[in-house]
Amino acid sequence: MTADQQFTLDDLSAKSYDELDTLYRSGTVPSDLAVLDNRPKGRMLAVRGLDKTPLAGLLRLAAKLPVFPWDGKTLTADDSQSGSGINRIQLGASMDWFGFKTRVEKSVFDGNNTIVLDYEQPGNPWFIRQIHDELREISPGVFLGPAMWKRSESGPVNVLWFALSVAGS
Repeated sequence: MTADQQFTLDDLSAKSYDELDTLYRSGTVPSDLAVLDNRPKGRMLAVRGLDKTPLAGLLRLAAKLPVFPWDGKTLTADDSQSGSGINRIQLGASMDWFGFKTRVEKSVFDGNNTIVLDYEQPGNPWFIRQIHDELREISPGVFLGPAMWKRSESGPVNVLWFALSVAGS
């Protein structure tokens, strides 16, 4: 966790793709995944290849709007190192889509411990099963992670950065 710094989703939204990379690498895994239980608010932060284009600002603005389809994730710990969850989607009505299992293991991103969100679950469409998400806590109650696409010869490719805030801000 970054020492003495409290981030909000708005703070993270203002950061560049590279700054988010640095923050993620400095993050930690909590001793108990129950800290993520319930319904942390989510925010898409930066998309690969768009960070230095005029579209970056539009994407950041859209992701802040209450009508943005992805609202966050609902998570439940089974024990201190594993659990399950589902994405909350708002498309006129609130829906839960694309379940996953959580566990602590080595990151494909940098080899350090991380919380992996495993979408290779029954009922998920093939393209959702190709997503590899990770999370680390970067300040109390605020988690940052890469969303990666697994279908690459050289391993998963980071597509975008997202964050979850237990406090919802």
